[in-house]
Amino acid sequence: MLIMIRTAAFFTAVLSASPLLAEDLTLDLVNRSSVDLHELYVSAHGANAWGEDILTSDVLKPGETGQVTIADGKDVCNFDLRFITKDGNAIERQGVDLCKMSSLRFND
Repeated sequence: MLIMIRTAAFFTAVLSASPLLAEDLTLDLVNRSSVDLHELYVSAHGANAWGEDILTSDVLKPGETGQVTIADGKDVCNFDLRFITKDGNAIERQGVDLCKMSSLRFND
């Protein structure tokens, strides 16, 4: 019994001393527009470069919903978004607080 108590105390000490791990931010992306979405780039608000395309499917057609994950997204809440449509047009939204959302809607 004494060994179990020491083991539990050790694991409690190790867990409480460990740094908090950053969590990914996962959202449903709903295409409520009349165009196909081909790419989605996300960066922290005001960053000088876009991250990688995070759209999990090749194309998100009008009316479809897909899931996107932003690595370590809960460390930063305000993001800039860049949607690329079928014809190559880029639509950008600046300073979107994604931490308060469970889904992200793309409209015309």
